[in-house]
Amino acid sequence: MGNTVNGSCLCGAVKSTVTGPFNRFYQCYCDRCQKKTGSAFAALIFTSPDRIEWHSGQEQTKRFDLPNAVRFSNNFCTNCGSQVPYLSRDGSQLVIPAGYLDGDPKIRPMANIFSAETPCWFEEGQTADRFKQYPE
Repeated sequence: MGNTVNGSCLCGAVKSTVTGPFNRFYQCYCDRCQKKTGSAFAALIFTSPDRIEWHSGQEQTKRFDLPNAVRFSNNFCTNCGSQVPYLSRDGSQLVIPAGYLDGDPKIRPMANIFSAETPCWFEEGQTADRFKQYPE
């Protein structure tokens, strides 16, 4: 039996618990994931579909399946827009946005996929000044 981690959206309406073991953790740099997240990549954890227990807000989620894509989907809270877990289009995997989790999933990124699509500004951002909070 794996570890159990609570998860929630930004506004707290959508809540669930997911239980490992988790199968994969990818950071995807494809241009679709950049649009989906508004960032350089999507951090996605994969496990079997039966590893989630919804506590609240599942009815407040909305799913978007990109029409011309075989695999691409997005599921989000309709109140705050945060990404929330969803089943893969073929139903074989539970896809968990890593930022949805409130604790340590005890798995770390295993691969950076679609790296050829990494945005031109990403590398410079990794070496930019760091601040614990907002810069002064």
